[in-house]
Amino acid sequence: MSAKAIREYDGKLLLAYHLLRAPLISQQESPSLFAPAATKLAHVQVDTSLLDNKAAFDSSLKQQLDTLEQTHPWLLTDKLVAKPDQLIKRRGKHGLLTLNKDWAEARQWIEERAGKEIQIDRTKGMIKTFLVEPFTPHPANTEYYVCINSVREGDYILFTHEGGIDVGDVDAKALKLLVKVDEAFPSADTIKETLLKDVPEFKRDVLVDFVTRLYSVYVDLHFTYLEINPLVVTDPAEGQTPQVMYLDLAAKLDQTAEFEAGPKWAIARAPQHIGLPVAEKQQHADLGPPMEFPAPFGRELSQEEAYIQELDGKTGASLKLTVLNRDGRIWTMVAGGGASVVYSDAIAALGYANELANYGEYSGAPTETQTYEYAKTILDLMTRGEPHAEGKTLFIGGGIANFTNVATTFKGIIRALTDFKQALISHKVRIFIRRGGPNYQEGLRAMRHLGETLGVEIQVFGPETHITDIVPLALLGKSSSTGNDQPTGSSGNLFQDQIFGGDSGATTPANGTRSPKLKLADDNQTPTADARERMEYFDKQQQESSEWYRPFTGKTRAVVYGMQPRAVQGMLDFDFMCKRETPSVAAMVYPFGGSHVQKFYWGTKETLVPVFTSLKEASEKFPEADVVVNFASCRSVFDSTREILTFPQFKTIAIIAEGVPERRARQLLHEAERRKVLVIGPATVGGIKPGCFKIGNTGGMMDNIVASKLYRAGSVGYVSKSGGMSNELNNIISRTTDGVYEGVAIGGDRYPGSTFIDHLLRYENDPNCKMLVLLGEVGGVEEYRVIEAVKNGTIKKPVVAWCIGTCAKMFTTDVQFGHAGALANSDLETADAKNKAMRAAGIIVPETFEKMPNSLAEAYQKLVKDGTVVPVAEPEIPKIPIDYSWAQELGLVRKPASFVSTIVDDRGQELLYAGMRITDVFKDDIGIGGVLSLLWFKRRLPDYACKFIEMVLMLTADHGPAVSGAMNTIITTRAGKDLISSVVSGLLTIGERFGGALDGAATNFTRAYDSGMTPREFVTSMRKANKLIPGIGHKIKSRTNPDMRVELVKNYVKKHFPHTPILDYALKVEEITTSKKDNLILNVDGCIAVSFVDLLRDSGAFTREEAEEYSRIGTLNGLFVLGRTLGFIGHHLDQKRLKQGLYRHPWDDISYLLPSLDPETLDPRRVTARVNVQAK
Repeated sequence: MSAKAIREYDGKLLLAYHLLRAPLISQQESPSLFAPAATKLAHVQVDTSLLDNKAAFDSSLKQQLDTLEQTHPWLLTDKLVAKPDQLIKRRGKHGLLTLNKDWAEARQWIEERAGKEIQIDRTKGMIKTFLVEPFTPHPANTEYYVCINSVREGDYILFTHEGGIDVGDVDAKALKLLVKVDEAFPSADTIKETLLKDVPEFKRDVLVDFVTRLYSVYVDLHFTYLEINPLVVTDPAEGQTPQVMYLDLAAKLDQTAEFEAGPKWAIARAPQHIGLPVAEKQQHADLGPPMEFPAPFGRELSQEEAYIQELDGKTGASLKLTVLNRDGRIWTMVAGGGASVVYSDAIAALGYANELANYGEYSGAPTETQTYEYAKTILDLMTRGEPHAEGKTLFIGGGIANFTNVATTFKGIIRALTDFKQALISHKVRIFIRRGGPNYQEGLRAMRHLGETLGVEIQVFGPETHITDIVPLALLGKSSSTGNDQPTGSSGNLFQDQIFGGDSGATTPANGTRSPKLKLADDNQTPTADARERMEYFDKQQQESSEWYRPFTGKTRAVVYGMQPRAVQGMLDFDFMCKRETPSVAAMVYPFGGSHVQKFYWGTKETLVPVFTSLKEASEKFPEADVVVNFASCRSVFDSTREILTFPQFKTIAIIAEGVPERRARQLLHEAERRKVLVIGPATVGGIKPGCFKIGNTGGMMDNIVASKLYRAGSVGYVSKSGGMSNELNNIISRTTDGVYEGVAIGGDRYPGSTFIDHLLRYENDPNCKMLVLLGEVGGVEEYRVIEAVKNGTIKKPVVAWCIGTCAKMFTTDVQFGHAGALANSDLETADAKNKAMRAAGIIVPETFEKMPNSLAEAYQKLVKDGTVVPVAEPEIPKIPIDYSWAQELGLVRKPASFVSTIVDDRGQELLYAGMRITDVFKDDIGIGGVLSLLWFKRRLPDYACKFIEMVLMLTADHGPAVSGAMNTIITTRAGKDLISSVVSGLLTIGERFGGALDGAATNFTRAYDSGMTPREFVTSMRKANKLIPGIGHKIKSRTNPDMRVELVKNYVKKHFPHTPILDYALKVEEITTSKKDNLILNVDGCIAVSFVDLLRDSGAFTREEAEEYSRIGTLNGLFVLGRTLGFIGHHLDQKRLKQGLYRHPWDDISYLLPSLDPETLDPRRVTARVNVQAK
């Protein structure tokens, strides 16, 4: 939702700060003619979580009110007004307002009501937020009413000279002034003549100034609604400026405009600007706290709803949850905004609205983890409390996805269902699933398999079943099927069925024959070994004109704005299937990279699509392109679209981005209207012209394109708001008629660039389109323009229509449905009112959405019967190009892997270390040692073992700058090399003489111990072989000057390891070697090595064979390498920090041994030794 209500407290703070600061819309800067009242606002928000403990609640409230007396001293001196601040309408009428009270009385009034539940009309809710402000006595004739609200054409300013609690029907009595989009703000005279004609002459200038400044704030801060009642304007007194006071205020802001107006919202609410002491520094994104958008009264967010809202804010996907009735028996988990509405409609239509427990959606390709968290939250709510005697029902539904991998999202749901197995069984939960889209077959197969093992009834349906047909099937035990659904009888994969045979196509009503099996390769697509023939090149296409009602043809070419290779590939695959002569994508525009070419598939061959950095280049190179598919983000789409509109060649623009601020969307659509450019969107998936052209990801994957027969033209043109539901319409229309002629999803925002009537009029004028379909929704009035066109005969072709959102009347509070515009602001905008009005106008409106396929089939058969539609034979299904990666994901192909990894898996939604989720790594706090145990040994080692690993890394991290590895690192660093080069130069010195003795020590001590040699025999054998004992000896340390690192290791190992036979053996060897020479001690390499062998052998985590293998393959030296890398990095950083220059070794530390030369010719400084070389 974009337009969201804010508290009166926040609305008044915004006006107080910005009323005299906002840039004037009239562009005539002048001194203010009025003085705003001083900002005195006290906000009370009680902690309802303490209500279970009355003493704690009362204490918390008392403390908050006591604090207010300190921070707002005017409370103790002024007469006051107190009222709830929770988006409650007509508070005075409901007795929720106290006037002209001192602080003691106002405080008591608040204490009596805080935390109490009240009922307003049908809505029950708890009073928890209050606003206290000074009482302003004033004559009744100084009260006015002013309201600004936005419509498609512009902003209406409503004004009456009589305000206050008895203002009455303002729509009927208010004077109105429309400020049209992108037109100049009306002059002062116009405002006076239009709005202020009933106001005394001496106040008009003041009110003109106020209204101008108020509208300037409205525009600058992206308000969508702002009502002040009463607005008090004091009479001017000699020497005093009239005061303007806004006593009661209601407002809505465009939440999607936060990236533009957020800093202005924040600064107005900063403590220093509202007279509050600045608390300890708290970091915000802007110069104040972010705007809060409270839930409607009676719809305060529960803990679970707040959690899902938090998840939603952290992802580009959409996750929504509204709990309607915690005790309800019917729960939903629906993918897609439009789909979520039709499921609620279907449940309510069957009389089960009182049992509907929740409303919500997950869409936009959420990850497996996000879907798991969403599903887990719903299942937790569903299985609380005592089991219901009749059990419960869970609908896991959704439309046919465009690009979401259904199997992947189902993995998260399957995890959650598995976790709640026992709870689901005890609550007698029945689960009904219906889904379509990419890889849906695998997702449904996994769900079906889960049902066989979970012990819970799970029924699974695909796109052959109407989207909401599972609702009557579950609740009534019967289906609303039209009889057109076909059993799949297939392998569960359309690609596989078409290639190898199988039954997955739907019957076409026109001829009753199934589509033939796909050929493996056409003659012209036979693979060739010649690499030059793998590329496809296309001749330059001549510019062609087409009728106004036919913006898309088989010759249409588009520029794609933004780097969207998947969408482009989908468009090219569709082109290839439709046997277009040239690709529909002429070029791409990506301002953030240099001009280049991108490679895409054209069938089984490849082609190149140029990428330009500017639209100007693309338009000059491809003058025949007349469509732009704009994938720019919501932040940049306004500027990029305005640039597109400056190029006359572009006649159609599709704006894909969601979250475009409403004011910007209106500016774009009005500029497009002036330039006669068709705009589809914002917030659209696009549109499709079967056999000709598709926009972006419209229509989904290629298997859905084939299943819905979108590769050839039908006779039915449709327009929908929902992108997901447009896929459902493709599916329904293909099963009940001869298919889609053209389909457009205009987008779910409040102000789409083009409306229902724009596209239906095109279809009406196109002789090839025989029947029209409209899928509207609750909110807005655009359907009434279609009704008027049908009534006056502008539209003569049969229209089948339905408005989703009929369930809205069942809810006691306002529920924001999936789309930003899906909220009725009046009775006229409800789905029921629209459906009734359309039916009365002669439009074919079914009883429910489930009956829509019946209505379509009947209307189509009439057209066939009267000869308007002449069925034609179904063409051969075109070859489906499929990427190797997608075919592999579907399980259709296999290939030997070039590499094998058994320690890490980064393919899923969450990184796995040896099968352990990265979140669990931190949850269990396994530390560096635990991570190393997973990555090196593929298992969790005991805690003492992990601690030992960490101990080794700390002990081996460094041993000073004089050792060879550190010295190499230092010298390389001082040569100006980077970190990687310097560290590698140090690592290359590690070997048998430096640091690499761990493996040797482990091997020699272990072999001697295992062979049964005594320590003395071992020492003797090494001496006889003239070999040094690895791990024995130190240049500095000795028995009398022990190495404390060794002592630390020995003490830890002796204390924590279960057995230490190899360490004990090595210590006995040390006794023998030190008796010969005091520095022949067991050094740190040897001590670590033998201790690690004891760990491998006696921890219980490894077999004997595994322990020997890890010793053999360099694991022990790996510990030294990893540890010492820490020190090398430290030396590199140290030298860089000290800014040390290039190192040159001094001459006097080098012995120059050269052949003897004439001493008289030598510089004495260069001669330290001579070697006489005699000629033979």
